[in-house]
Amino acid sequence: MQEIKPYQTNESKKKQVEEMFNNVASTYDKVNRVLSFYIDVYWRKVLLKMLNKQNPKSILDVATGTGDLALALAKNKNYQVTGYDLSEKMLEVAKLKASKNQSQNLSFIHGDAENMPFNDNQFDAITVSFGIRNFENLEKGLQEMFRVLKPNGELYILEFSQPTNSIFKAIYFFYFTKVLPFVGGVLSKDRQAYAYLPNSVYNFPFGKQMLSLLDKNQYKETQFKSLTFGVASIYTAKK
Repeated sequence: MQEIKPYQTNESKKKQVEEMFNNVASTYDKVNRVLSFYIDVYWRKVLLKMLNKQNPKSILDVATGTGDLALALAKNKNYQVTGYDLSEKMLEVAKLKASKNQSQNLSFIHGDAENMPFNDNQFDAITVSFGIRNFENLEKGLQEMFRVLKPNGELYILEFSQPTNSIFKAIYFFYFTKVLPFVGGVLSKDRQAYAYLPNSVYNFPFGKQMLSLLDKNQYKETQFKSLTFGVASIYTAKK
Protein backbone atom coordinates (compact mmCIF):
# COMPACT_ATOMS: atom_id res chain seq x y z
CA MET A 1 0.00 0.00 0.00
CA GLN A 2 1.51 3.31 -1.12
CA GLU A 3 1.87 6.01 1.54
CA ILE A 4 -0.18 9.07 0.59
CA LYS A 5 0.50 12.38 2.37
CA PRO A 6 -1.53 15.63 2.33
CA TYR A 7 1.38 17.97 1.64
CA GLN A 8 4.57 17.90 -0.40
CA THR A 9 6.98 18.19 2.54
CA ASN A 10 9.47 15.90 4.25
CA GLU A 11 7.42 15.67 7.44
CA SER A 12 5.92 12.31 8.41
CA LYS A 13 2.38 11.47 7.33
CA LYS A 14 1.28 11.69 10.96
CA LYS A 15 2.55 15.26 11.29
CA GLN A 16 1.03 16.28 7.98
CA VAL A 17 -2.37 14.77 8.84
CA GLU A 18 -2.34 16.61 12.17
CA GLU A 19 -1.47 19.87 10.39
CA MET A 20 -4.13 19.31 7.73
CA PHE A 21 -6.95 18.78 10.20
CA ASN A 22 -5.82 21.70 12.33
CA ASN A 23 -5.97 23.83 9.16
CA VAL A 24 -9.49 22.80 8.13
CA ALA A 25 -11.09 22.37 11.58
CA SER A 26 -13.07 25.63 11.55
CA THR A 27 -14.72 24.85 8.19
CA TYR A 28 -14.71 21.05 8.35
CA ASP A 29 -18.35 20.42 9.27
CA LYS A 30 -19.74 22.93 6.77
CA VAL A 31 -17.59 21.65 3.91
CA ASN A 32 -18.32 18.02 4.79
CA ARG A 33 -22.08 18.54 4.67
CA VAL A 34 -21.88 20.40 1.34
CA LEU A 35 -19.64 17.84 -0.33
CA SER A 36 -21.44 14.74 0.97
CA PHE A 37 -25.00 16.07 0.48
CA TYR A 38 -25.54 14.98 4.13
CA ILE A 39 -25.25 11.31 3.18
CA ASP A 40 -22.44 10.87 5.71
CA VAL A 41 -25.07 11.54 8.40
CA TYR A 42 -27.10 8.60 7.10
CA TRP A 43 -24.01 6.35 7.02
CA ARG A 44 -23.27 7.11 10.67
CA LYS A 45 -26.86 6.25 11.56
CA VAL A 46 -26.43 2.85 9.93
CA LEU A 47 -23.27 2.25 12.00
CA LEU A 48 -25.05 3.41 15.15
CA LYS A 49 -27.94 1.01 14.54
CA MET A 50 -25.48 -1.87 14.15
CA LEU A 51 -23.61 -0.93 17.34
CA ASN A 52 -26.80 -0.53 19.38
CA LYS A 53 -27.50 -4.24 18.92
CA GLN A 54 -24.38 -4.98 20.96
CA ASN A 55 -25.34 -2.39 23.60
CA PRO A 56 -21.78 -1.68 24.82
CA LYS A 57 -21.18 0.32 27.99
CA SER A 58 -17.80 1.85 27.18
CA ILE A 59 -17.02 3.11 23.66
CA LEU A 60 -13.85 4.61 22.20
CA ASP A 61 -14.37 6.73 19.08
CA VAL A 62 -10.95 6.85 17.39
CA ALA A 63 -10.20 9.71 14.97
CA THR A 64 -13.30 11.39 16.36
CA GLY A 65 -12.62 14.65 14.51
CA THR A 66 -15.32 17.20 15.29
CA GLY A 67 -17.20 14.56 17.25
CA ASP A 68 -20.20 13.80 15.02
CA LEU A 69 -20.23 10.08 15.76
CA ALA A 70 -19.21 10.48 19.40
CA LEU A 71 -22.07 12.93 19.96
CA ALA A 72 -24.55 10.57 18.29
CA LEU A 73 -23.32 7.71 20.49
CA ALA A 74 -23.55 9.84 23.65
CA LYS A 75 -27.26 10.43 23.08
CA ASN A 76 -27.65 7.00 24.67
CA LYS A 77 -27.05 7.85 28.34
CA ASN A 78 -26.13 4.24 29.10
CA TYR A 79 -22.99 4.63 26.99
CA GLN A 80 -19.76 6.12 28.30
CA VAL A 81 -18.07 7.59 25.21
CA THR A 82 -14.47 8.72 24.76
CA GLY A 83 -13.56 10.67 21.63
CA TYR A 84 -9.89 10.43 20.66
CA ASP A 85 -8.09 12.42 17.96
CA LEU A 86 -4.69 13.61 16.75
CA SER A 87 -5.85 17.15 15.95
CA GLU A 88 -6.31 19.56 18.85
CA LYS A 89 -8.21 22.05 16.67
CA MET A 90 -10.74 19.42 15.62
CA LEU A 91 -11.19 18.46 19.27
CA GLU A 92 -11.84 22.10 20.17
CA VAL A 93 -14.79 22.07 17.76
CA ALA A 94 -15.97 18.70 19.17
CA LYS A 95 -15.81 19.96 22.76
CA LEU A 96 -17.82 23.07 21.88
CA LYS A 97 -20.51 20.95 20.23
CA ALA A 98 -20.58 18.62 23.25
CA SER A 99 -20.98 21.53 25.67
CA LYS A 100 -23.95 22.84 23.68
CA ASN A 101 -25.53 19.37 23.80
CA GLN A 102 -24.72 19.02 27.53
CA SER A 103 -23.23 15.57 26.89
CA GLN A 104 -22.22 14.47 30.40
CA ASN A 105 -21.24 10.94 29.33
CA LEU A 106 -18.76 12.12 26.69
CA SER A 107 -15.11 13.12 27.05
CA PHE A 108 -12.37 13.95 24.55
CA ILE A 109 -8.68 13.11 24.64
CA HIS A 110 -5.91 14.30 22.33
CA GLY A 111 -3.46 11.67 21.11
CA ASP A 112 -2.07 9.29 18.51
CA ALA A 113 -4.20 6.29 17.51
CA GLU A 114 -1.09 4.17 17.05
CA ASN A 115 0.08 4.80 20.64
CA MET A 116 -2.95 5.13 22.90
CA PRO A 117 -2.84 5.89 26.65
CA PHE A 118 -5.53 3.34 27.52
CA ASN A 119 -5.32 0.08 29.45
CA ASP A 120 -5.46 -3.33 27.83
CA ASN A 121 -9.03 -4.67 27.51
CA GLN A 122 -10.61 -1.32 28.45
CA PHE A 123 -13.44 -0.76 25.95
CA ASP A 124 -16.52 -2.76 24.97
CA ALA A 125 -16.52 -1.23 21.48
CA ILE A 126 -14.35 0.95 19.25
CA THR A 127 -15.60 3.05 16.35
CA VAL A 128 -13.65 4.79 13.60
CA SER A 129 -15.50 6.88 11.00
CA PHE A 130 -13.57 8.23 8.01
CA GLY A 131 -10.30 8.31 9.90
CA ILE A 132 -8.54 5.00 9.57
CA ARG A 133 -7.14 5.73 6.11
CA ASN A 134 -5.22 8.63 7.69
CA PHE A 135 -3.20 6.35 9.96
CA GLU A 136 0.50 6.43 9.23
CA ASN A 137 0.85 2.73 10.05
CA LEU A 138 -2.49 1.01 9.48
CA GLU A 139 -1.52 -2.34 10.99
CA LYS A 140 -0.05 -0.72 14.08
CA GLY A 141 -3.31 1.18 14.54
CA LEU A 142 -5.36 -2.01 14.15
CA GLN A 143 -3.15 -3.77 16.69
CA GLU A 144 -3.46 -0.91 19.16
CA MET A 145 -7.24 -0.92 18.89
CA PHE A 146 -7.21 -4.69 19.36
CA ARG A 147 -5.15 -4.23 22.54
CA VAL A 148 -7.58 -1.81 24.21
CA LEU A 149 -10.71 -3.78 23.22
CA LYS A 150 -12.16 -6.15 25.79
CA PRO A 151 -12.34 -9.84 24.83
CA ASN A 152 -15.34 -10.25 22.47
CA GLY A 153 -15.46 -6.44 22.12
CA GLU A 154 -16.38 -5.14 18.68
CA LEU A 155 -14.66 -2.83 16.21
CA TYR A 156 -16.75 -0.76 13.79
CA ILE A 157 -15.00 1.00 10.90
CA LEU A 158 -16.87 3.34 8.55
CA GLU A 159 -14.69 4.31 5.61
CA PHE A 160 -14.83 5.29 1.97
CA SER A 161 -14.48 2.46 -0.51
CA GLN A 162 -14.84 2.22 -4.29
CA PRO A 163 -18.02 1.53 -6.28
CA THR A 164 -18.06 -1.58 -8.48
CA ASN A 165 -20.85 -0.58 -10.90
CA SER A 166 -19.04 0.81 -13.97
CA ILE A 167 -21.51 3.64 -14.73
CA PHE A 168 -21.80 4.82 -11.14
CA LYS A 169 -18.05 4.41 -10.69
CA ALA A 170 -17.35 6.79 -13.60
CA ILE A 171 -19.70 9.45 -12.18
CA TYR A 172 -18.30 9.00 -8.70
CA PHE A 173 -14.66 9.25 -9.84
CA PHE A 174 -15.38 12.44 -11.78
CA TYR A 175 -17.02 14.04 -8.76
CA PHE A 176 -14.36 12.77 -6.38
CA THR A 177 -11.35 13.84 -8.47
CA LYS A 178 -12.61 17.05 -10.09
CA VAL A 179 -15.55 18.61 -8.24
CA LEU A 180 -14.77 17.69 -4.63
CA PRO A 181 -11.14 18.92 -4.53
CA PHE A 182 -12.08 22.21 -6.18
CA VAL A 183 -15.13 23.00 -4.03
CA GLY A 184 -13.48 21.73 -0.84
CA GLY A 185 -10.36 23.75 -1.57
CA VAL A 186 -12.32 26.96 -2.15
CA LEU A 187 -14.48 26.59 0.96
CA SER A 188 -11.67 25.49 3.29
CA LYS A 189 -8.86 27.53 1.70
CA ASP A 190 -6.69 24.39 1.81
CA ARG A 191 -6.74 22.87 -1.68
CA GLN A 192 -4.12 20.25 -0.85
CA ALA A 193 -6.27 18.84 1.95
CA TYR A 194 -9.14 18.09 -0.42
CA ALA A 195 -6.83 16.84 -3.17
CA TYR A 196 -5.45 14.41 -0.59
CA LEU A 197 -8.93 12.98 0.13
CA PRO A 198 -9.49 11.11 -3.18
CA ASN A 199 -5.85 10.03 -3.31
CA SER A 200 -6.07 8.57 0.19
CA VAL A 201 -9.24 6.67 -0.73
CA TYR A 202 -7.84 5.18 -3.94
CA ASN A 203 -4.78 3.86 -2.15
CA PHE A 204 -6.64 2.41 0.83
CA PRO A 205 -7.65 -1.29 0.98
CA PHE A 206 -11.38 -1.91 0.84
CA GLY A 207 -13.80 -4.81 0.81
CA LYS A 208 -12.12 -8.23 1.07
CA GLN A 209 -8.66 -6.63 1.23
CA MET A 210 -9.63 -4.82 4.42
CA LEU A 211 -11.12 -8.01 5.87
CA SER A 212 -7.83 -9.79 5.17
CA LEU A 213 -5.94 -7.11 7.12
CA LEU A 214 -8.33 -7.47 10.05
CA ASP A 215 -7.93 -11.27 9.97
CA LYS A 216 -4.14 -10.90 9.84
CA ASN A 217 -4.25 -8.74 12.97
CA GLN A 218 -6.12 -11.32 15.08
CA TYR A 219 -9.69 -10.05 14.68
CA LYS A 220 -12.44 -12.62 14.25
CA GLU A 221 -15.93 -12.68 12.68
CA THR A 222 -14.84 -9.99 10.19
CA GLN A 223 -17.57 -8.71 7.88
CA PHE A 224 -18.35 -5.67 5.76
CA LYS A 225 -21.48 -3.94 4.55
CA SER A 226 -21.44 -1.77 1.40
CA LEU A 227 -23.29 1.56 1.49
CA THR A 228 -24.62 3.68 -1.40
CA PHE A 229 -23.38 1.52 -4.30
CA GLY A 230 -20.05 0.95 -2.58
CA VAL A 231 -19.10 4.59 -1.97
CA ALA A 232 -18.55 3.66 1.68
CA SER A 233 -18.36 0.48 3.73
CA ILE A 234 -18.82 -0.52 7.35
CA TYR A 235 -16.42 -3.16 8.60
CA THR A 236 -17.17 -5.07 11.79
CA ALA A 237 -14.87 -7.37 13.72
CA LYS A 238 -14.53 -8.93 17.18
CA LYS A 239 -11.56 -9.40 19.46
